[in-house]
Amino acid sequence: MKLVLFAAKDYDIKYFERVRKASFPDIEIEYLDYELEPRTAAFAGDADAICAFVSANVGAETLGVLSQCGVRAVLMRCAGYNNVDVNKAKELGIAVKRVPAYSPESIAEHAMTLAMSVNRHIHKAYVKVRENDYTLKGLRGHQMFGKTAGIVGTGKIGAAMCRICHGFGMNVIAYDMYENPSLKDYVEYVSLDELFARSDLISLHCPLTDDTYHMINIDNIKKMKNDVILVNTSRGALVDTDQLIEGIRLGKFLGVGLDVYEEETGNVYEDRSDEIMMHSVTSRLLSFPNVIITSHQAFYTREAVIAIAETTLQNMVDAINGVSTGNDC
Repeated sequence: MKLVLFAAKDYDIKYFERVRKASFPDIEIEYLDYELEPRTAAFAGDADAICAFVSANVGAETLGVLSQCGVRAVLMRCAGYNNVDVNKAKELGIAVKRVPAYSPESIAEHAMTLAMSVNRHIHKAYVKVRENDYTLKGLRGHQMFGKTAGIVGTGKIGAAMCRICHGFGMNVIAYDMYENPSLKDYVEYVSLDELFARSDLISLHCPLTDDTYHMINIDNIKKMKNDVILVNTSRGALVDTDQLIEGIRLGKFLGVGLDVYEEETGNVYEDRSDEIMMHSVTSRLLSFPNVIITSHQAFYTREAVIAIAETTLQNMVDAINGVSTGNDC
């Protein structure tokens, strides 16, 4: 069996090779630097399956090229698959599988790291002390104990965030179309409007759908408390960036922590430090002292990358053998 892995980084190669040699020696993997898109899809060659990540273009045109190459499966080495035309894949007879849960704690821990960093102004304190400025100006934060955390989405990652917030001594409220019974002892489910109104910390852990697209918009921002902390480690388009900027300028937020953002395609895992980012919304966000942006790294722990490799390669075996699992898209 042959797999072509697009947009391969050093850590992909390291951990996929480790797992392949230990558990899947019959799989041959070709690693490509190129991102998957219509013009690079032909590099799949004679592969049985291809592997892509969140920034890939797996639309109808790409899938058409992959089908012509004889590719039988698209393996997403991530949980989200909103960038995949699943209906077109089904029409072409291409299986699509994902990694729905590789290390939910890794992402939830990063979400809380962002929340605490903007709350206690760690990014500013780091720079001040390096410049021998030991004053406390601009560093006052809020105690998290006793505050209310609003978790949007209580799947595995959201549930992990609920546990972390509960451990901080926070009151935890949540919104989800499907309530998680394992959280009922310490999580109160409320409407989305009530969550926006009551929360001191709002953390997004839901998929990107038509219903959740731009759920953080100026109308909902105005429902929030003043000095609220907003964290997004899920999907960038959950937040209307222009309207988020409007909310920041209105002084609504104590801090905003983003590991994902609408403009990230083309930026994720690329070094653009020598470029001038013309008309960049991201640059406007970074101009605010109460905003921290990280580079889609919430998943990036040793435990997570090993789990991603293991699940992806097992997904390939299942797809080629026609086995349906809970990882099907």
